[in-house]
Amino acid sequence: MTTRILDTSDIERHLGKPMDSSPLREPITNNDIRRWVHAMHYPNLLHFDPPYAEASRWGRMLAPQSFPIATDDGHGVAPACVGKIPESHLLFGGDEWWYYGPRVFGGDVISNERIPYDYVVKETSFAGPTCFQRGDNFYRNQAGELLAKQRSTSIRYSAEAGGESVKAEEAEDPVWADDELEALEDRKFQWIQMLHDLGHKQRWWDDVKVGDQLPERVFGPHSVASFTTEWRAYLMNVWGALEMRKNDLAALGFTKEMGGHENDPDMLRINPELTDGAYYGPSRGHLFPRWARRIGMPRAYGYGASMGSWVTDYLAGWAGEHGMIVHSTANYRGPALAGDITVQTAEVVEKSVDQDGRHLVHVKHKMANQKGTTLCTGAAEIELLKKPG
Repeated sequence: MTTRILDTSDIERHLGKPMDSSPLREPITNNDIRRWVHAMHYPNLLHFDPPYAEASRWGRMLAPQSFPIATDDGHGVAPACVGKIPESHLLFGGDEWWYYGPRVFGGDVISNERIPYDYVVKETSFAGPTCFQRGDNFYRNQAGELLAKQRSTSIRYSAEAGGESVKAEEAEDPVWADDELEALEDRKFQWIQMLHDLGHKQRWWDDVKVGDQLPERVFGPHSVASFTTEWRAYLMNVWGALEMRKNDLAALGFTKEMGGHENDPDMLRINPELTDGAYYGPSRGHLFPRWARRIGMPRAYGYGASMGSWVTDYLAGWAGEHGMIVHSTANYRGPALAGDITVQTAEVVEKSVDQDGRHLVHVKHKMANQKGTTLCTGAAEIELLKKPG
């Protein structure tokens, strides 16, 4: 049996120290918002249809709560990926969000302050010694208002161990029969119909009961095409949209085939093809099974940051335009693989009124695929209005 040692000695010197970000070059546009909800499978008219949005409490289109992560490089993982771990790979392990109230509209400029937080090394069946590293993102608008805080978790592990953990029996996409796909479309529309039924109305805190089950949300089957659509919705993946920081992937310990020039600002001006992580660098495992298997995945797989956004959109869609997520956690247990569907469920486990007088609904949520395999678990607190009187 091979004894592996994961060298994390370089991480400590980065903790607690703000790091560079990659600021937006232009303000957010309504089409940036539309592209985002389209890619995240979130058909909420509030975020893409002007007449509907103008009739809302906001009076105009706005971004969903999940949007800030699209406005910097690194999918929120950058402060959780500092320090060199030689010959290593990285997966997104989950995140925790706090939302403070201000919302994002077209014309806003979002900035991100990033501070590495902590790390711990644990033994895992997946890759032996594994580093779970965390970092904080503080998203603010042009007025300096704090929109959200994200504490992301990265999973860093031996490149050799990752390749050895691939499950060969899962290499092929599942095949869906025509009647199965037709039934799936009906099932998917039920959650969309819930959005329509709620419309501009309030979901009252008084009417929610402990034990209530949130409506099931289903989307997929996922594919290389859908993953590519997600990738392109992150503004960092549009050539020149951000003032990209210089990030040396080799210095972080990424292997040669997973390193390269992804988002490199100097190479962007020479040969931008080489900077596109969809084709080269650590992100190409998402779209190419050959590279997915190098890091321990059996076939093309989705983005952890997208999974976190699915959680936010699922809960925010249920809360409606008068509600707001104030805190949430998402712990990723497995990837959304090509050919699979994603099924989201949640249960109300508590109701409370916090010290600020906010009426909160506490939920536990879960994400699984068609086989019942758990992809993500977590909890959230959602603010709803209380009926007058």
